[in-house]
Amino acid sequence: MLEMSNKTNLLEQKSYKYSLQDIPEPNLQREIYPAGVVPKVSFNHTRVPINMPKDIWITDTSLRDGQQSVEPYTVEQVVNIYKLLSKLGGPYGIIRQTEFFIYSKKDRKALEECMALGLKFPEITTWIRASKQDFQLVKDLGIRETGILVSCSDYHIFKKMGMTRKQALEFYLATVRDAFDAGIVPRCHLEDITRADFYGFVVPFVNELQQLSREAGIPVKIRACDTMGYGVPYTEAAMPRSVAGIIYGLQYYSDVPSEYLEWHGHNDFYKAVANASTAWLYGASAVNCSLLGIGERTGNVPLEAMVFEYASLRGSLDGMDPTVITEIADYFQHEIGYNIPDMTPFVGRNFNVTKAGIHADGLLKDEEIYTIFDTKKLLNRPATVQISKTSGQAGIAYWVNQAYGLEGDAQIGKQDPLVVEMKKRIDKEYEDGRQVVMSNKELDSMVEELAPGRFHIR
Repeated sequence: MLEMSNKTNLLEQKSYKYSLQDIPEPNLQREIYPAGVVPKVSFNHTRVPINMPKDIWITDTSLRDGQQSVEPYTVEQVVNIYKLLSKLGGPYGIIRQTEFFIYSKKDRKALEECMALGLKFPEITTWIRASKQDFQLVKDLGIRETGILVSCSDYHIFKKMGMTRKQALEFYLATVRDAFDAGIVPRCHLEDITRADFYGFVVPFVNELQQLSREAGIPVKIRACDTMGYGVPYTEAAMPRSVAGIIYGLQYYSDVPSEYLEWHGHNDFYKAVANASTAWLYGASAVNCSLLGIGERTGNVPLEAMVFEYASLRGSLDGMDPTVITEIADYFQHEIGYNIPDMTPFVGRNFNVTKAGIHADGLLKDEEIYTIFDTKKLLNRPATVQISKTSGQAGIAYWVNQAYGLEGDAQIGKQDPLVVEMKKRIDKEYEDGRQVVMSNKELDSMVEELAPGRFHIR
């Protein structure tokens, strides 16, 4: 059958319909995932076209997947995190949605307090067990959309659920019917999609979901979940690990519109951000993230990373306020007590700090030489230096200029007598066995001793 594509404006073949392959034993794809061996990446040299949607956005799972891996947040903390997400996402809702648990009274209280704020974005959604009672609870709370777990790999279907593929498909479809009966938009979380039989289960299942959706007159959303971080962004990689192939296949073989297609990844192999960006590039409108990447095992896609990926791909922040990222990091550290590793991009204590003298010399001459962008403007965090045995006179001069807010002609250079004398004293500290960096308090005292009254702390 030939159909005119609304995207390409070309006649395209729609003649082959994938059918469920109901096999008696699980296909664990041992050629790719051999037991006791590092998983393999295979290639078939098949390329699919880049297909960036007209609109792309971020969804958040900080209060669901993220909260599962840390101490439970208090109601007040949930409300504050929600307000920070709204502030970061801006008036156009680039952070489009966030999801909540609703199991406990505390969960529901937090959700209700967030709803009472009346913020348009991010839209509040939920994540529930697949039962009629939970769907009714969602409806009673006035929530439009909920996530439903629909595990799709044979690892989960056979080993965790104890079902066959046909049994799992029928169970999932019955669950989605319950959601439609309650008037709820189901967001189907296709767990472990990067180990699933894509054409033997995923595509036939999603095709059935699409048929149910048409009958009910209610959309169904598809979240492709790279639960174990196996996805790869390589353009000619073979299924089931190809992120581009998964997104293309869901669109081309199951007719899932971009606006109903979402990617959810984990960082087990350090590919979470690259995979999420690939999902955008190849047709998914939404990428699901958590603040600071907090999530199961190695974590989810860091939301703050995708803020900058969005700006890089679109050429604009479109109303997002990245300085809120620094507020979020401070809140998690000082109010929640979460420890952010020092080297974490954008939010770690040392992400734009240098200890090397040669780098500090570059900063003195022009900060663009050794900073990724204007971190003071975009994150409200100026580039800084830490003084150690490798900082050199350039590092000391840069520290003095930063510490005392010296600008323009007031700035001092690395040959300033104060800097030369400070360098001698600092060198002596390390010659005598010091190992740690110089503290700001120590350096302030040194400046006051060597140049009393010359500068004033801002």
